Amino acid sequence: MGGFFGVASKQSCTLELFYGIDYHSHLGTRRGGMAVCTERGFQRAIHNIENSPFRTKFEQDVEEMEGNLGIGCISDYEPQPLLVQSHLGSFAIATVGKINNMPKLLEYVYENGRTHFQEMSNGQVNATELTAALICKKDSIVEGIRYVQEVVDGSMTLLVMTKEGIYAARDRLGRTPVVIGKKEGAFCVSFESFAYVNLGYEDYKELGPAEIVYITPDEVKTVSEPGEEMRICSFLWVYYGYPTSSYEGINVEEMRYKCGSMLAKRDRGNVMPDLVAGVPDSGTAHAIGYANESNIPFSRPFIKYTPTWPRSFMPTHQSQRNLIARMKLIPVKALIKEKKLLLIDDSIVRGTQLRETTEFLYQSGAKEVHVRPACPPLLYGCKYLNFSRSKSEMDLITRRIIRERDGDNVSQEILSDYADPCSKRYEEMLEAIRKEQNFTTLRYHRLDDLEASIGISPCKLCTYCFNGKE
Repeated sequence: MGGFFGVASKQSCTLELFYGIDYHSHLGTRRGGMAVCTERGFQRAIHNIENSPFRTKFEQDVEEMEGNLGIGCISDYEPQPLLVQSHLGSFAIATVGKINNMPKLLEYVYENGRTHFQEMSNGQVNATELTAALICKKDSIVEGIRYVQEVVDGSMTLLVMTKEGIYAARDRLGRTPVVIGKKEGAFCVSFESFAYVNLGYEDYKELGPAEIVYITPDEVKTVSEPGEEMRICSFLWVYYGYPTSSYEGINVEEMRYKCGSMLAKRDRGNVMPDLVAGVPDSGTAHAIGYANESNIPFSRPFIKYTPTWPRSFMPTHQSQRNLIARMKLIPVKALIKEKKLLLIDDSIVRGTQLRETTEFLYQSGAKEVHVRPACPPLLYGCKYLNFSRSKSEMDLITRRIIRERDGDNVSQEILSDYADPCSKRYEEMLEAIRKEQNFTTLRYHRLDDLEASIGISPCKLCTYCFNGKE
């Protein structure tokens, strides 16, 4: 996915910018970048962070960079922020989102004025660079941002820093968050609401869908009003969001407790495990909620070894991610042997890692392993936020099972039936997954329960990956 942070201050902002960006490290694994505005122009640094933390790579840059305005980001894909010189003046830009209609937009840019783009090593055009080119098609930065919001199929949330201030814009349907913090002599802008708390900022405002604001050290001015329609990503609460963050006023950790509680209510009287455990890290809070509701003890039958092992989704190749996921989870055999375990993970995507986790629990002496994913079955690849590296929907375990049952050309009507937790197809899909994964039982979180766990109007949530509805 990715995340960003920006500061407009009457004092030097470099150190605050550094720590604010670092607090977004859970959102991306490939590139980190920061840019500041000085009296002499822009300074920028971008580093690869695949094999070392953001802080390690940027400590030297912080000592050398100086400015009162700054933006930066953690990115899972393209290098950024980018520095741009145009008829709108010089600016730096950072983005979070996904462009599905990139070929069409590139064709438009080429046709309406010959230009060129720097090609990345994977043969693709940097989406942030394309966004900057689209902004520059208009007569002002605000007009350009509005144009981007209008023409991008997908989502595009962004920061644009000029020599005078920072524009912050939430994507058209508010699929990702943007929040503003305030303290004396400074404002900051952040993807994650917790990222500025330890820097002395207090909550100031959360941008609405499509809202654009202009931030200086003295004020935050709305330059384009928010829209009415919103589709914020429900998976932010289930998995991506850090526990201390809140979106639309709903805290991530609290939502996960409610999610686990509702899973336990659905399970009442059906299973009697000896203990409840969460797959670390994101499954832990869901498991606590389940344990609190069911009065079944919460335990940690395996511990994640974090001092040296990176996160499981960091490497590019799936085989490497699987190896790291296996190596970093250390079983506590005294809490596993002869025990009936109920295991909660945030989701099942391909199923590879959870199957291996289940196997090492059996090898460590577990009698039963009941699995409760904290979201409904993932039936569609995300079109909006790049939350998975899957190249095809057929990477999803659900779609592999459906293909085995119904062939390659499955209608939307049939997929909708598989998404219905009351249908026969849904039950048969779950049973096929259970057998393949060697779970004792399998029950997913229902979509209506997930929406209730979050607690905002379902029409404001994006649930496309679960039901295909945009």
